[in-house]
Amino acid sequence: MTERQLSTLRIGLIAGTLASIASTAGLMLCGRREAGSMVAPTNATSHWLWGDQAFEVYRPTLKHTGLGYATHHASAIFWALIYAWLHASRHPAQSAPAALTSAGAATALACAVDYTITPRRLTPGFEHHLSKRSMGLVYGLFAVGLAAGCLLAQRRGARE
Repeated sequence: MTERQLSTLRIGLIAGTLASIASTAGLMLCGRREAGSMVAPTNATSHWLWGDQAFEVYRPTLKHTGLGYATHHASAIFWALIYAWLHASRHPAQSAPAALTSAGAATALACAVDYTITPRRLTPGFEHHLSKRSMGLVYGLFAVGLAAGCLLAQRRGARE
């Protein structure tokens, strides 16, 4: 593997993990407020396998919550790898405003793809429990997680 590929992989894994954690925190807070369940939005993500019944599960279960989070996390890693390949592995390392700007653009692209060309069965499913305002907050936290992960990974890479 080349140095750029390793850097992209490192940044993608770190940024994707932070984006997943940050956006899941938003899903939990907004889900509790709007759906009366901290896990219902995450459970909804499992609808790609379990169908529409996933939208009706409001308690934590391995079947829905575990698969929903694993799916969300894998999706976050996917988008973070694209982000890292396109933006984050630039040298010199990005500043915080530049990282937030490019993370915002990557997140906007992810949202657009999620809700326009993605087949219904493969959409995130959050929209079944959350308002558009909450969805904006969740995607905003995703972008913050991407940017923070990028900056963290770049700082760690510079020390190695």
